[in-house]
Amino acid sequence: MPDERRPGAGGELTVPMAWLYAEYIADELLRTGDLMPPTSVEFRAGRDALALTVFLSDTEGELAGIKVITQLETWLSLTAYDQPWQDWVGERLALLALEEPDGPGPDLRLARDAWRWLEETELLAPDLDAVPGGGPVPGDEDGPQAWIPAWQLGLPLGHLAIHLF
Repeated sequence: MPDERRPGAGGELTVPMAWLYAEYIADELLRTGDLMPPTSVEFRAGRDALALTVFLSDTEGELAGIKVITQLETWLSLTAYDQPWQDWVGERLALLALEEPDGPGPDLRLARDAWRWLEETELLAPDLDAVPGGGPVPGDEDGPQAWIPAWQLGLPLGHLAIHLF
């Protein structure tokens, strides 16, 4: 891992505590929901989408002091199906970048990396836009599938994990 020393920090190591805490919360919510194996790529998609939601919804910089129970409704509303979550993520990342005049800190860099992975990685998932009533192809028990960006699978998994908590 690269040295995370920042100008003006007295040469001290800057640890991405806000991101790590958001990732921890997301991981615990998904493990509690027991929706998929923690070693699966789907789990990672859910964890990263949920971690971004947790991290970016912390507008007061109080992430380490929050009580998860008090934030569940906020996270549910942000991850709901009819919300433009991906636009919100892009806007929040851009806003946070403006707030860091010395360049992105380690928290923001990790959040950007997670977002880049969620956007660029495609996962094979059930095709929810398939023609209704079009039964599965013979030999294909799962029905129609499509390649989608990882966030499109991870976001509903994260949303469901919050519900199950």
